[in-house]
Amino acid sequence: MEAKKHVALMGTVIELQVAHPKADSLLQETVRRLEDYEHRFSANKKDSMLGQVNQAAGKHPVQVDEDLFDLIALAKEVSLSTHLAFNLAIGPLVQLWRIGFEDAHVPDPKDIQCQIQKVDPKAVLLREEEHQVYLKKEGMAIDLGAIAKGYFADQIIAFWKEQGAMYGLINLGGNVRVMGDSPKSEDGSWQIGIQKPGQRRGELIGKVRVKDKSVVTSGIYERKLCVQGRTYHHIFDSKTGYPLTSDMTSLTVISDRSVNGEIWTTALFHYSAKEAIFRLDKQEGLEGLAINQTGEIFFSKELRGNE
Repeated sequence: MEAKKHVALMGTVIELQVAHPKADSLLQETVRRLEDYEHRFSANKKDSMLGQVNQAAGKHPVQVDEDLFDLIALAKEVSLSTHLAFNLAIGPLVQLWRIGFEDAHVPDPKDIQCQIQKVDPKAVLLREEEHQVYLKKEGMAIDLGAIAKGYFADQIIAFWKEQGAMYGLINLGGNVRVMGDSPKSEDGSWQIGIQKPGQRRGELIGKVRVKDKSVVTSGIYERKLCVQGRTYHHIFDSKTGYPLTSDMTSLTVISDRSVNGEIWTTALFHYSAKEAIFRLDKQEGLEGLAINQTGEIFFSKELRGNE
């Protein structure tokens, strides 16, 4: 039996599709788990578990659940290894600019410089045995928005497999993860659409065919702020405090694990579209495509071979 469901969570509409003897019950439990993730992992809710960590910055450590601790630990490791191209401590800048929220604005340069001092991942201290997280500087804030949806997608797919699902798809808005054979194709591959930057949702530049993969797309064309003829997007440079400057408007990464797709779409946005694909080609097990502001599309090696 196949069941489908759409649910509004995490600032988007999540699409769920799964085949299982008790598919409706499985989706009901899936939604419960997603609601739980949102409640505990949200950086925008002071009463969330992550919110409590941020509220205690500069004061005391906070014990968190094992899964949240593990994701914070992974995000810190990635932050340090990518030289801040990905930064879990970006929270102060996200909250200062508020891009994507109704009160978004261009901050005073002095305020930006003040917040830059607080986006240091080295100041995120972790005690593994106690699952404690301590932010050394007052005003620091962890924001897992660049990695959390990928983690959630991977966890849901793992749960579905444990329950014996035959196939499934979860789409968390720009983050798609599939398992098993698609019922719509002879070879079992899933066709995942790639959004055309700057156009209404659902208008595609094309589709990629995948099996048991994740397809993550990050772009600067939806969450943005336009002020006095200038456009500011939501992907920040930790070193300047301003949105990144790049010719890229959209980057898609195809990987086995969705969390890896999230990491690489964020880390590679620091480069031009052409350079991002050049670097992606050096990573084993990753494919992708990038679109620049003139609409030119750059494909990774394997995708170029399938054009």
